[in-house]
Amino acid sequence: MSDVAQDTGVGGARVVQRTGRLLSNDVVGAYHHLTFEVPGLAEHARPGHFVALAVGGPTSANLLRRCFSIHRADPATDTVDVVISPVGAGTEWLAGLRAGDAVDVIGPLGREFPVPEEPVGCVLVGGGYGSAPLAWLARSLRARGCHVEVVLGAATASKLFGVEEAREVADGVTVTTDDGSEGTHGWVSDVLAGAIRRAGGGGNVYGCGPMGMLRSITDVAAAEGATAHVAVEESMACGVGVCMTCVMPVVGDDGLTRMVRSCVEGPVFRGDRVRWDAFSNGLCRVPDDAVGAPRTGGH
Repeated sequence: MSDVAQDTGVGGARVVQRTGRLLSNDVVGAYHHLTFEVPGLAEHARPGHFVALAVGGPTSANLLRRCFSIHRADPATDTVDVVISPVGAGTEWLAGLRAGDAVDVIGPLGREFPVPEEPVGCVLVGGGYGSAPLAWLARSLRARGCHVEVVLGAATASKLFGVEEAREVADGVTVTTDDGSEGTHGWVSDVLAGAIRRAGGGGNVYGCGPMGMLRSITDVAAAEGATAHVAVEESMACGVGVCMTCVMPVVGDDGLTRMVRSCVEGPVFRGDRVRWDAFSNGLCRVPDDAVGAPRTGGH
């Protein structure tokens, strides 16, 4: 396959398109943990990057790729791991793959999580399999001397991911479930303030999961004097900035709201820059004050 250099805007990551070979497909609770051998990809990957996988095989009508956060990447073995939830035709096809099967892979894509140069308190928050990149991020932060707390939540115990791995790499781990089947009965936002304080107060909060959760942790982080960095879950059809299906409103340094591509300008954004007021019932509207928004009743 082709090898294409592309500057993502953060770290100048080199993006490649390769045929990946599936090494393992393990069921973990409600999810599948897939490990691919993809030459030349792992060395450029960082926590927060994602990959876009072709699905359905060469004769499939599924033309659009499926995008997944990288769980971890190992340059020594040329392996890249992702975690998927089989809920549709594309992800169910991936979940049915066997060791040795081939999948076309593009990556690493997007902007990575920003890592502080000096040690600060950090809290990593994951919802469901959105927690996939957090243990990898925790290792990177701990290597810089940061105190790392991890908060993992899900609707029920079977939909948690990465709890044991988080306990191996973090200074502290808090688990929540909506139904109380494991850990604290409630939401991640209920316990986040305490985790921020245990990490030393202020600092950084990193989140990956459903949009409603990301909005709530952004609010809690602001109230505690911390900065939220969130990996959004807008639907990405191409993963490379062409199709414009993942646009969302974000406030720029100049204070203006623009519709930006979450696959290229994101998926990691400052939480306080995202226009959360534009999201409702799984849909995102264009704010009236966004640059280029339609005007009615005048010029």
